[in-house]
Amino acid sequence: MPDGWRFIAQGALGDDILDWDVPLALSSNPTRALSGPGALNGTIEPEYARMLGADGQPILQEWGTKLYAEIDGVIRWGGIVTKTSYDNAKCTVQCEGLSCYPQGIPYESYLISGKLITPKDPNAGRDKNHDGYIDGSKPKRKVPPAPKPYGGPRVDVFDAFRNIWAHVQSRPLGNIGLVIDSHDLGEMLGAADGSDPWELAWWNNPDCGQTLDNLAREIPFDWVETHAWANSSSNVIEHRIRLGKPRLGRKRTDLRFAEGENITAIAKPEGLGDEYANEIYVLGKGEGQKMKRAQLYQPSLNPWAGNRRLRRVITVVDKTLSSDSALRARGQRELTGHSQALQIPAIQIRNHPNARFGSWSIGDDILVQVEVPWLGDVEIWHRIVSDELSPDDHCILTLKRSDSFVY
Repeated sequence: MPDGWRFIAQGALGDDILDWDVPLALSSNPTRALSGPGALNGTIEPEYARMLGADGQPILQEWGTKLYAEIDGVIRWGGIVTKTSYDNAKCTVQCEGLSCYPQGIPYESYLISGKLITPKDPNAGRDKNHDGYIDGSKPKRKVPPAPKPYGGPRVDVFDAFRNIWAHVQSRPLGNIGLVIDSHDLGEMLGAADGSDPWELAWWNNPDCGQTLDNLAREIPFDWVETHAWANSSSNVIEHRIRLGKPRLGRKRTDLRFAEGENITAIAKPEGLGDEYANEIYVLGKGEGQKMKRAQLYQPSLNPWAGNRRLRRVITVVDKTLSSDSALRARGQRELTGHSQALQIPAIQIRNHPNARFGSWSIGDDILVQVEVPWLGDVEIWHRIVSDELSPDDHCILTLKRSDSFVY
């Protein structure tokens, strides 16, 4: 194990530390991800007697052990053991971030936002002869119009996100100790007039993990999983999901990422190829001529604007989209993602004064300064969507162009 690194095992339920220094050899580096759980994989060889607990069971148990990578006293990665396998004296361990846990867990309750409420008509049945007047009224009184339907209470997107997590952790043997940020997004689910309620009903057998992913993708917003010691004198590890409003991270003008300085390698620069489009056609809820639709174009599609590219169209079908604003928001995200130019998919950096390890956060925007064949020196703002820390004091940052994100 590299100097400064330590792997700590903890019970999946509670705060008990099972082993302070797991003899793990990494087979893939700890990876953190934006709006995803991240991963860590390793091996233990040969057998260690202390890796058996007092009950005779392995300390590293599938869905029974949390594992942390601590570097120089700071927890850089945390997650849960999801798979183990054994080959003679070698044990292989696969881990994912704690936020993988809701995947496959059913939602067993009911939540609705923007329900259509139809008030009871107090005069229903009081005009049996259909003359427009209340039967037997003296003097005759006309039957008032029936009360109009209206939209019921609506739920903020982040409240729905928290509700699902609270449901997952409220079930027996389900509390993994994750605390979710308490602020609201300020965007409500469902239509205000009740025409398109958002519903999560147990009888539809919804998957908690998939629902959480769908919320973050369709609204959209960011979240990231973090782990840290509660304080310098405590053995308690706190787990948190940070929610972005509407996104996490910031533009890092205080850090520098330049080839020949702290960038030691870059992934092959890429364009979009077949994925390029300058028009998006979105098909939403409904059938036939009543189907909702929207079309969005790049401004350069104007044939009188000196455009050199042919019209290229991508069609998106999403039956969850019913409002014009939702269709256009989805279309704009797709358009931005399919129309950008050169992108650097990943860079490898070394620990350097330009950007010390731990100085950035997942979701930050950084200016990548590299030399690209045929183009020369380029400077492009990219967003960090994951990082992978290596024992040899290097780190791989996975990137996407900053202007491909629309909120």
